[in-house]
Amino acid sequence: VLCWQYRQLSALHRAPCPSWPDKARRLGYKAKRRCVMYQVRVSRGGHSVQYQRGATYGEPVHPGASELKFARSLQPVAGRHSGAESTEFLLGWIPRINFGGLSSLIHCRKLAEEILTPSGSLHQSTSAGRHGGGICRGHKSHGLGKARKSHHNVGGPRCAAWRRRNTLQLHRYC
Repeated sequence: VLCWQYRQLSALHRAPCPSWPDKARRLGYKAKRRCVMYQVRVSRGGHSVQYQRGATYGEPVHPGASELKFARSLQPVAGRHSGAESTEFLLGWIPRINFGGLSSLIHCRKLAEEILTPSGSLHQSTSAGRHGGGICRGHKSHGLGKARKSHHNVGGPRCAAWRRRNTLQLHRYC
């Protein structure tokens, strides 16, 4: 029933209460006036690209026509969608619920007296220039190894250290 109910809602909506209350409390959520929950539905990708008879003619090299995925992970995409709607600070992110593909995000008004801890501080991510979404998961899509055919470079991509440790080189002649 809950899966059907989530499907009727829009892709980005404000949730009346967290779906996982214990995890939301651990991330800093409190049922106070200025702390709200948003639920975002993000498509996982893998849609077919329109090619003539499925022939890509070399671009892109490996995925073909039906296996393309978005470069960024789902968490920064969900934070971007909710941050454009609500410019408050983003406290935390609760992973996808198994049904409906929803992600829950905790938004909190900056320096709200109702939600500060007794020490007077609460870890909040900055929202300067990021549409309110301050989660760091999207940084894996930056930097080296994002260009075309960069997985062939030995020293270039992000996974070079992993490949060096997990490659077994057997010499042909002794």
